[in-house]
Amino acid sequence: MTNPFMMPPTGFGPGSQPLDSNDDKLEYMPLPQDMRTYAPSLPEVDDLDLADIAPAIALLREVAAAADRIAKTGGTQQFALSGLDKTNRDLIAETLGSGEVAAKIRNIPAIAVQESVFAGIWTLTSTAGDVIEVAEIPACVIHAPFAPKRPAMGDTAPLVSGVINAPPMLIELSDKSAAFDPDAPMHVINLSLLPHTEEDLVWLDQALGEGAVTILSRGYGNCRVTATALPHVWRVQFFNSMDTLILDTFEVTTVPEVALAACEDLADSAKRLLSVLEAIQ
Repeated sequence: MTNPFMMPPTGFGPGSQPLDSNDDKLEYMPLPQDMRTYAPSLPEVDDLDLADIAPAIALLREVAAAADRIAKTGGTQQFALSGLDKTNRDLIAETLGSGEVAAKIRNIPAIAVQESVFAGIWTLTSTAGDVIEVAEIPACVIHAPFAPKRPAMGDTAPLVSGVINAPPMLIELSDKSAAFDPDAPMHVINLSLLPHTEEDLVWLDQALGEGAVTILSRGYGNCRVTATALPHVWRVQFFNSMDTLILDTFEVTTVPEVALAACEDLADSAKRLLSVLEAIQ
C-alpha cells in the first residue's frame, strides 16, 4: 500500500544546484537589524576622588529609591542638577546615558526630554535648568501637549480633488475627543487598514493641526508620536529598521503607551542603577 504522505524530492529548488557563470545568484531580502538592548556601562572614575563625586552618587541613590517607589505607587519626582559642579554633572550624564525615547516640548520654555538607559528615568533640559525626573512619562509631556504649534482647521480645511474618506475620520476623531474619558479604552483609527488617498492624509493634517509635543521611540525600528492640535488625539507612526512605514494610526488617549515606561521597567531600573553605583564605589 502506498503511503499517502510523500516526501519532497531532494536536489530541487533554489540553491540546490551549483551556479554557472550565466545564473543569477540567489538573493534574500534584507532582515531587520540594529535592535537596541540594555548593556551596562560603568563611568570612568579611576582618576576621581570618591569624596569629590559623593554628591552625584548620593543623588543617583535617591533617584534609584524614587524609581523603586514610583514603580509601586505611581507618581513622579524631580531632582534638580543646578547645585552640582561640572564633575558631578558629567558623572551623572555618563552614568545615565541615552535610552530609547526622546521628546521635544515646544512650549515656553521649550524642553528637550531624553530617557536614560534606565527606563523611566529622564533628563529634562531647558533654559529653566536641567533636572532628572522619575516617572512613566515626564509631567511636561502631558501638561499641555495639544497647545497648537499649527492650529487645527477642522472641517474648514479646503476640500480638494481626491479627498474621499478623511472627513468621516475627522468626525469620528472629533466625537471621541469631545467625549474623552481617561479611564475608557483607547480609541484607535488604523490608517494602514483603511482605504485612503494621499489627499486624505494632507487634508487630515490640515484639519487636525499640530500640537506642542513630538516623541520618538527608537527600538526595533522607530516610532514617531506627534500630538495634534485636537485634544487627546495623537498620530502614531511605526517604521521598521529600514525606515519603511509599517503602521500608521491615530490614537485618542492621554499619552500613547509606546512612550510610557511600565512599572516593571521602573523597578528594574532601580535595581540596575544601584548595581552600577555599587560597582563605582
